This record gives sequence, C-alpha cells and structure tokens, in this order.
Amino acid sequence: MKIDFCPHCGGRLEVRSPEQNKLLHSVLQDISAQKQWAGHWLSPDDWKRLMVAAFEREKKRGARVFPSIDGQGIDMIYSRTSRMSKQEMGELIDFATSWALDNDIRLSHTPPLVEA
Repeated sequence: MKIDFCPHCGGRLEVRSPEQNKLLHSVLQDISAQKQWAGHWLSPDDWKRLMVAAFEREKKRGARVFPSIDGQGIDMIYSRTSRMSKQEMGELIDFATSWALDNDIRLSHTPPLVEA
C-alpha cells in the first residue's frame, strides 16, 4: 500500500485505494455519457478535472495559477487524485455522486460511503 504525508500536518496517510479510484471513474463515466457542459460532451477525464476543481474550492483550497509555458495565457493546477488520502478520495466520491444525483444522472453503481 502506498503511503503519503499530509500536506497540512505532515502525518503519514494511506493514499486512495484502487477500489476508490474505480468508484470515482464509474461516476465520471456516467456523467460523461449523460451530461453536456457549456454545450459540449466532455470526456470522463475532463469531468474529473472539473469535479476536482469544484471539490478543491468547496474545501477552501484554491488552484495554483501560473503563466502558461508557451506564453499563451494562464494555467491552473489543482490537486491530483493519485495523491489524495483515502479520506479525501472518499469525500471526492461523495461530492461527485451528490453532484451527479442533483443533476439527474443515472448512476450505474451507487458508490457506498467510503470511510478512511
């Protein structure tokens, strides 16, 4: 099992499990197949970026903003799910599931509450 350190307190944390990753991607696939955003059908990876960005803002953690490396604008960098603790990933799954249900997405699997 992969171990990481909490960015806030430095404590050791287990990162998300393969089962959690599978649950999140199932929800994102369902959203991608059923919901347009701003007039476009988005990939599950696009939805993942949007969902993580909204989740980060909900947690009062903003994105880091940098000038783009090609000089053509700015880029925002949010957290990577591969570095999330089991607890954070569970919260993200709950966040995405709630958003999906609030937006009339029929989920192929209703993720159980994932505990740390």
